[in-house]
Amino acid sequence: MRFGDERESSDWVDDGRGSTGGLGGFGGGGGGLGCLLPLVASRFGIGGVVILVIGYFLLSSIGGIGGGGGSPGLSPQSQVSSAQGGGSVDPTTRHFVLQVLASTEDTWTKLLQHDGIQYKPTKLHFYSEADAKSACGAAQSAMGPFYCPNDNSIYLDSEFFNELSQKFQAPGDFAEAYVIAHEVGHHVQDLMGTLDQAHSAQARASDTQGNHIQVGIELQADCYAGVWAANARTPEGQPVMQQGDFEEGMRAAQAIGDDTLQRETQGTVVPDSFTHGTSAQRMNALRTGFQSGDPAACDIQKLESPTAG
Repeated sequence: MRFGDERESSDWVDDGRGSTGGLGGFGGGGGGLGCLLPLVASRFGIGGVVILVIGYFLLSSIGGIGGGGGSPGLSPQSQVSSAQGGGSVDPTTRHFVLQVLASTEDTWTKLLQHDGIQYKPTKLHFYSEADAKSACGAAQSAMGPFYCPNDNSIYLDSEFFNELSQKFQAPGDFAEAYVIAHEVGHHVQDLMGTLDQAHSAQARASDTQGNHIQVGIELQADCYAGVWAANARTPEGQPVMQQGDFEEGMRAAQAIGDDTLQRETQGTVVPDSFTHGTSAQRMNALRTGFQSGDPAACDIQKLESPTAG
């Protein structure tokens, strides 16, 4: 990807290795799976959750959607323990992530202006090893990245990209940027009211129906990631994407489909438990956004079609 000297976003904090917190105080205190599952159910959709709880596939990269959510009544200030300037993330990785985040800010500001929506940047929290606290519950490094609508923030495990590259064989800078852009896509959905609508629909739905709603939300976030990539430009007006970048993202999308993860970890595929979409659907969603460059092309019903991809 072509970023060069592009600015870094200033909307970040580093929860660091020394952050206090953990699982205590959530869901009645104490910790354990009863408190952990809501946040396990709030990640980008990659296999750390399977390592932690084999067979548990109620995944969501949105805290508070899809059965998770922690304690919405608590303020972000009381839930997040962070100090900018900490040292939990490699400086090179941090520089790249913050350049991507800055690019999403610039790009979505322009795109949403057409719909009369003011883009308010999300805040990105780096965390590693020690637990961090979000307004959606406790974040642990095994869970990877997620978006919390209760504090409008993205939480990114600073070691996650190593897992993406090594375990899931999806290396590359755009594979990493896709992760960030997907979570920013959830923030865009939050600004547009899509997450509130999905949450209300899930509250009235069965578990299977709720999972289906979640799939649509996740596929749209994938599509929005593609929209960002298509529109992202350097300060000089050059496309950020370069030859071979898109293929890196497609490999990542293929690796993290619900069907692929279930087949590899439990040997069987259970469609009713899908919460992020099949590999084909995720690849199709990312492709749709990238080829169109238009948020309006990210229609949930079309993206979740069984024939997508």
